[in-house]
Amino acid sequence: MANGGGGGSSSSGGGGGGGGGSGLRMSSNIHANHLSLDASSSSSSSSSSSSSSSSSSSSSSSSSSVHEPKMDALIIPVTMEVPCDSRGQRMWWAFLASSMVTFFGGLFIILLWRTLKYLWTVCCHCGGKTKEAQKINNGSSQADGTLKPVDEKEEVVAAEVGWMTSVKDWAGVMISAQTLTGRVLVVLVFALSIGALVIYFIDSSNPIESCQNFYKDFTLQIDMAFNVFFLLYFGLRFIAANDKLWFWLEVNSVVDFFTVPPVFVSVYLNRSWLGLRFLRALRLIQFSEILQFLNILKTSNSIKLVNLLSIFISTWLTAAGFIHLVENSGDPWENFQNNQALTYWECVYLLMVTMSTVGYGDVYAKTTLGRLFMVFFILGGLAMFASYVPEIIELIGNRKKYGGSYSAVSGRKHIVVCGHITLESVSNFLKDFLHKDRDDVNVEIVFLHNISPNLELEALFKRHFTQVEFYQGSVLNPHDLARVKIESADACLILANKYCADPDAEDASNIMRVISIKNYHPKIRIITQMLQYHNKAHLLNIPSWNWKEGDDAICLAELKLGFIAQSCLAQGLSTMLANLFSMRSFIKIEEDTWQKYYLEGVSNEMYTEYLSSAFVGLSFPTVCELCFVKLKLLMIAIEYKSANRESRSRKRILINPGNHLKIQEGTLGFFIASDAKEVKRAFFYCKACHDDITDPKRIKKCGCKRLEDEQPSTLSPKKKQRNGGMRNSPNSSPKLMRHDPLLIPGNDQIDNMDSNVKKYDSTGMFHWCAPKEIEKVILTRSEAAMTVLSGHVVVCIFGDVSSALIGLRNLVMPLRASNFHYHELKHIVFVGSIEYLKREWETLHNFPKVSILPGTPLSRADLRAVNINLCDMCVILSANQNNIDDTSLQDKECILASLNIKSMQFDDSIGVLQANSQGFTPPGMDRSSPDNSPVHGMLRQPSITTGVNIPIITELAKPGKLPLVSVNQEKNSGTHILMITELVNDTNVQFLDQDDDDDPDTELYLTQPFACGTAFAVSVLDSLMSATYFNDNILTLIRTLVTGGATPELEALIAEENALRGGYSTPQTLANRDRCRVAQLALLDGPFADLGDGGCYGDLFCKALKTYNMLCFGIYRLRDAHLSTPSQCTKRYVITNPPYEFELVPTDLIFCLMQFDHNAGQSRASLSHSSHSSQSSSKKSSSVHSIPSTANRPNRPKSRESRDKQNRKEMVYR
Repeated sequence: MANGGGGGSSSSGGGGGGGGGSGLRMSSNIHANHLSLDASSSSSSSSSSSSSSSSSSSSSSSSSSVHEPKMDALIIPVTMEVPCDSRGQRMWWAFLASSMVTFFGGLFIILLWRTLKYLWTVCCHCGGKTKEAQKINNGSSQADGTLKPVDEKEEVVAAEVGWMTSVKDWAGVMISAQTLTGRVLVVLVFALSIGALVIYFIDSSNPIESCQNFYKDFTLQIDMAFNVFFLLYFGLRFIAANDKLWFWLEVNSVVDFFTVPPVFVSVYLNRSWLGLRFLRALRLIQFSEILQFLNILKTSNSIKLVNLLSIFISTWLTAAGFIHLVENSGDPWENFQNNQALTYWECVYLLMVTMSTVGYGDVYAKTTLGRLFMVFFILGGLAMFASYVPEIIELIGNRKKYGGSYSAVSGRKHIVVCGHITLESVSNFLKDFLHKDRDDVNVEIVFLHNISPNLELEALFKRHFTQVEFYQGSVLNPHDLARVKIESADACLILANKYCADPDAEDASNIMRVISIKNYHPKIRIITQMLQYHNKAHLLNIPSWNWKEGDDAICLAELKLGFIAQSCLAQGLSTMLANLFSMRSFIKIEEDTWQKYYLEGVSNEMYTEYLSSAFVGLSFPTVCELCFVKLKLLMIAIEYKSANRESRSRKRILINPGNHLKIQEGTLGFFIASDAKEVKRAFFYCKACHDDITDPKRIKKCGCKRLEDEQPSTLSPKKKQRNGGMRNSPNSSPKLMRHDPLLIPGNDQIDNMDSNVKKYDSTGMFHWCAPKEIEKVILTRSEAAMTVLSGHVVVCIFGDVSSALIGLRNLVMPLRASNFHYHELKHIVFVGSIEYLKREWETLHNFPKVSILPGTPLSRADLRAVNINLCDMCVILSANQNNIDDTSLQDKECILASLNIKSMQFDDSIGVLQANSQGFTPPGMDRSSPDNSPVHGMLRQPSITTGVNIPIITELAKPGKLPLVSVNQEKNSGTHILMITELVNDTNVQFLDQDDDDDPDTELYLTQPFACGTAFAVSVLDSLMSATYFNDNILTLIRTLVTGGATPELEALIAEENALRGGYSTPQTLANRDRCRVAQLALLDGPFADLGDGGCYGDLFCKALKTYNMLCFGIYRLRDAHLSTPSQCTKRYVITNPPYEFELVPTDLIFCLMQFDHNAGQSRASLSHSSHSSQSSSKKSSSVHSIPSTANRPNRPKSRESRDKQNRKEMVYR
């Protein structure tokens, strides 16, 4: 040190010169004001150096004194204001010594304390043994006397230990992150450490050692305040530490030893040494812990990434600080003369090129210490660089591409779609949701799925980037729900995997999604798809699930089987309803083909709109006719607001309620139209402004006053009286008042009221019977062959013990709706595996007229045994979920069964019926009591005709009316058997018809089997998701139409008991029978026969509505009816909502909504045992269902008139 500072002796002159050379090399890093000294100070210093010297000696001494301060200033910067050592004495050793003394002194004290404690423990242990030996030798009285002071000492020690433990626990709480105070303190220490590091970065531009005045240096004051806080925090950590020795050797403790004491030394010496303050960079290692305390880092990948980055950066900065220190100071053994001026950031650069092994050579270490450090650092640094950097890049590269958060747009709603997100499900959903026919879809769709989309799905998202966004995540994670802003979403839609192998597992996963979403935000509206009907009950267990607030579960099995069941009553209805809630664009075809008329109907959809005040007080048929004729709209239902305030559900959807109901103010109507703009006419219609307008497109919003105040007395007196009665009777309704004669005791409606027999379920919506054992309904092949079956429904089902249940109850319930009379119920015969049907039987044992033939639908013997050629409908289902890679093989069983039936040939088997019109009675069967029969009334009753091919409505001929009968229809070939086949894969529809010309790439709704109603795929139900979102009433209407009357109350009951409960007939339950049902009206005969030959559809619509309250909504036409030459093809297709001027042909069948007839049950009861109908029973014609004629047509053949007179009291409903 003395040599480095330069001495006054001649022997040290060379050293002084060397110091001057070193000072010149450092001149670039020293401030100018540090290089000059006052002349007076120089002379004073020279004069004071030697007062007894001669003048020449004084001059030389003065000259040398002028150079000596320059040399000193170059080594130690000096200012006028700082009273520094004028000789330039470097004091770095004092700063370093303070840290070393603190560290080793404390370490020595800890080791000394442990040694003394160990010796004390050993001594006490030996003393304890001696005292124990003395206690054994001494008496009990002496032992009691000696134990007292020992107990007192133990109490004192325990008190002391308790006090120390309390202080230690308090210190532990203060520095832990378990409490709010601890978290604040930990975060504050980290922030101050970063602040101290920033001060180091600022001071690194100054010399390594400089004279500074503490009272004038602002950064030194701040650094001093920080280190005082660090000292206090160090004390807390020391108190809380269990092992003081290990605490003393911790990294954070070492950082404090080499950074805190030098600050106090700098204040005392009025000089600053940059020294080891760069060690504060090691605090960056705790950065991930701090972020976890603040709940910023939550995922393992993010924590790992921050850990790697913090370790890498802290090591980098710390090593750069050491190089900066030694290179700017020089080697001590070289008298600090080999230093070089490097800034801190140049050292950072040097360390990076060293770790990466690039080594450009533009910056390098010159000191021996620096080079020695680089030798060891490059080994560890290269290893760290080679391992950390690739892992960091991998973690950053593996960040989710779709891991951001949704930013809500002001004024624009958004929905969240999750569940089964694939290219097929998303494309089908977007195609329907974003259809151009919808009225201004200002909704953004946010998809959330835990798997990133493939390239095809990603391209689909990009094509709809203005309205679609995708985020990777799971709805089971609340963090992901927050990312997609589920709390502000308009709804959440959950898609199900319709093709999964385990439907129950898929439903369970979707139910868990609902629970997670509802748990995060109970008020969110959820629309979810469910595969199995019995799993809907689990949704009712969710407390926040509320169907009244818009929550809906679209059960695919319920609707699929409901559509198929309705096709058993009116073939083609499944196709028509599926097209109504699907958005299809109009495809114009100029050629006169069946596709032209079919596609015109396909473009129709179902909409809702509030009715204008001009309709208030008018009956439903009147408004319906006005809308159809003038507005070109078809209204099929309304939302009726009950005046009964105590009713559980004041709003009900009434389908074709009849002329007794008057339109109220604010009534919501259900319309069939081609787009939403057309439906606005019903809302804008004004009688004063639009009464003389013939073009419906000109009906726009008018400025005149609405007619709500102009018709104060439009309600009929009967209506007012009913409303008054309802206020007095909470259970009454307008529906019931109209049937008061039915409810009078003593009335002869034995089919409706029987206080001793349970004929209907507790809601009155379905026919019911006592539970039956499955053995009582099983038919052997011989028993089935001996039993004459006709007009029944054959259900061919593939399944085994391991197959998933498809819920056959949903197929049977619509066929057992209470708006059919008992004799109108079609027998249902299941053909399939008895093991599978046993599993389904628990849900079927309460329905009458159900039988089982164990076998296989591929067996022609089984099919002939159930007279499949005489059935009204054959349904082919499969419960086998095949995990086959080739999708074409998924429907192999159903396709094979369909082709097998079509290829069957039948002889004149109807001759059996001619031998005995009553049919064969197997031994042991009591025909007089059909309910007690093993086949439950499956014997043909005298008035039930043979196999039905053309379903037509027939009504009992009242006085003055004549019944009409249709033409015969042979069924000698399986191609004439009415069938509907369920398909899993849409493309397999091409295999059902071998003679069609459909392209394999054709969409399902454009194929001939679907248009004809002979094929149904569950994929068509995908459109219900978007339809339900835009209008939840649509799902209620569809469910009401296809399920036969299932209600939320009934679903709650089934959820409790998993079976229908029988109930006694009451006025309330019997009133539920009074609801419309779908049927098909034949134009070949009956009161509309004159319109069938070239008449207009609009005339038929108005006549049926006015005369019979029947609402027509479509046509089921022969495929080749448009051809001029007759064709042998019996295939028909669906035409939805034809225009008024549409021309009819005699072979057309009209889809209509038919009112319930209370008199049919009484008439049927009186005719059930008549024997005069053997002639009609023995015909090979289809059952005849027609409307009674209002006038005798003169051109009717005489034979037909005589036959009608003979059967004038017979009525047969299909």
